[in-house]
Amino acid sequence: MTMEQTKPPLTLYLAAPRGFCAGVDRAIKIVELALQKWGAPVYVRHEIVHNKYVVDSLREQGAVFVEELDECPDDRPVIFSAHGVPKSVPATAKQREMVFVDATCPLVSKVHMEAARHHAEGLQLVMIGHAGHPEVLGTMGQLPEGEVILVETVGDVADLTPRDPGRLAFITQTTLSVDDTAQIVAALQARFPGIIGPAREDICYATTNRQAAVKAIAPKIDALLVIGAQNSSNSKRLVEVGRASGCAYSQLVLRADQIDWRAIDGVRHVGVTAGASAPEVLIDEVIDAFRARYDVAVEIVETAQENIEFKVPRVLRETA
Repeated sequence: MTMEQTKPPLTLYLAAPRGFCAGVDRAIKIVELALQKWGAPVYVRHEIVHNKYVVDSLREQGAVFVEELDECPDDRPVIFSAHGVPKSVPATAKQREMVFVDATCPLVSKVHMEAARHHAEGLQLVMIGHAGHPEVLGTMGQLPEGEVILVETVGDVADLTPRDPGRLAFITQTTLSVDDTAQIVAALQARFPGIIGPAREDICYATTNRQAAVKAIAPKIDALLVIGAQNSSNSKRLVEVGRASGCAYSQLVLRADQIDWRAIDGVRHVGVTAGASAPEVLIDEVIDAFRARYDVAVEIVETAQENIEFKVPRVLRETA
């Protein structure tokens, strides 16, 4: 009997959509085009997207990642990450006469514009999001201090003390759990019946689609692996959605070498998905790792098709 014949059978249910979204694709392309246009080094404020593999790959090409603008020299281009930045960051870059490119995802920029519009109408904003996340810092930084109040849970809603309960609007981080956010929105609307919401929900299409795909495969599987980084909000939400949908063993792994094979020993149905900042090469790596140990059948579970593409900023279009 050959070794191939002794491998136990296993079915991998591959979620679709998964992995890169249009905003991540665009952000990575911006860094690559900037390197082509201006040469290395090009500075990037904060990780361009939350994935070590992507960041390391761009670093090898000549990108230098920093946390703050004061770490960048005046005479080299700087790129702002896909998560968005407070208004003070581009303002400082202009004062320093720096060349800068904003890689903020257009769907995050949409939230920024909503916030500005509500502020102009005299409304105070409630933002649903995770404290300290770069997107939240960037969005709250669009308005003066005190104009945006952050809530993270349904419990936080009870503690809100807006200056005028009748003059409120809410916005959300784009990478939240759809179900958890709906509960917080319901609590806000119950306490503040006049609160104004977005015309179209702020949670982005990619986050919604990836969560829906996990819900579709959860009844078929005994274990779920989400490929993504620990600091990736949308990836962590996929793990939570998996558990809430009945798959108790739902784990986040950055790469194949983080899979806990002992924990899934004996399992014969495994779901695989990836956060919006995880490249397909890491998904292929995980599938290959399973094939080395099992007789693998791959079944794709598709719940939506994505064909959205965002243009790069004008300054880089000629290079593209």
